Amino acid sequence: MTSSQKLKSEIAAMPSWLRHSIGKASEISTVQRIIKQRQIHTICEEGRCPNRGECYAQKTATFLLMGQTCTRSCAFCQVDKGHAPMALDPEEPQKVAEAVQLLGLSYVVLTSVARDDLADGGAGHFVKTMEAIRQFNPETQIEVLTPDFWGGAGVGETGQKQRIAMIVTTKPACYNHNVETVRRLTGPVRRGAKYDRSLRVLATVKEIDDSIPTKSGLMLGHGESREEVIEAMADLRAVRCDRLTLGQYMRPSLEHLPVQKYWTPAEFDELGNIAREMGFSHVRSGPLVRSSYHAGEEGDR
Repeated sequence: MTSSQKLKSEIAAMPSWLRHSIGKASEISTVQRIIKQRQIHTICEEGRCPNRGECYAQKTATFLLMGQTCTRSCAFCQVDKGHAPMALDPEEPQKVAEAVQLLGLSYVVLTSVARDDLADGGAGHFVKTMEAIRQFNPETQIEVLTPDFWGGAGVGETGQKQRIAMIVTTKPACYNHNVETVRRLTGPVRRGAKYDRSLRVLATVKEIDDSIPTKSGLMLGHGESREEVIEAMADLRAVRCDRLTLGQYMRPSLEHLPVQKYWTPAEFDELGNIAREMGFSHVRSGPLVRSSYHAGEEGDR
């Protein structure tokens, strides 16, 4: 069996609850056209998000800053990696701001690849993009989903905090950083990342400005136990994380980690209820949930 046949077989074997409508082609193409014309990127496309059809149909997108190539090599992620990233586009903040205006977004999510090659890890580029969006769209709320800002020569806790502070002082509507998986599996799943380092990102945001909501998420299906997921949720609450997303990992190619388990909708509902009991103010828990899914909606589900 060829690699393509193996992957098709895996897709065919996925549970029915992971099959999803792609949305109307005409509405999807409108968003794609605006993005491609400006040579900017979305994590919706680069990460092959299963909800991109739904989000595009609603004229929403999560912008991926600083190019398509990540300096990390996480074993679950579809984003390009393994070679030198491109130079920063100084016009990207303006291009993203124009796209936000054309799409009429009231809430936008900014994320990025990890850029350990940059002196500030890309924190300054986040700030410039936020400022450009506000200039064109003063009423638009901006959520950030950042890397851990640890990479680069000589960067320690002080340097990491300085980078985070650059963004926090620009007052995002929400600061998101995903732990992605449980403590035991962080090494094989998030190569180069540290579980406690990610918790420290969220703790640092609260230390600098406790009025900013923080958010994190896990992908289930890497072999974690129910007890380990609950432990991870407790760890997030211990650093005063306010919002949580739980979704199912789906292997994007045979080069990525295989799925160890497909968690059922009932199991996601149970974990979501436990998270609410723990005190998370905003919980999204379901097989197709991703960290930016319905990010701008208020309330709980």
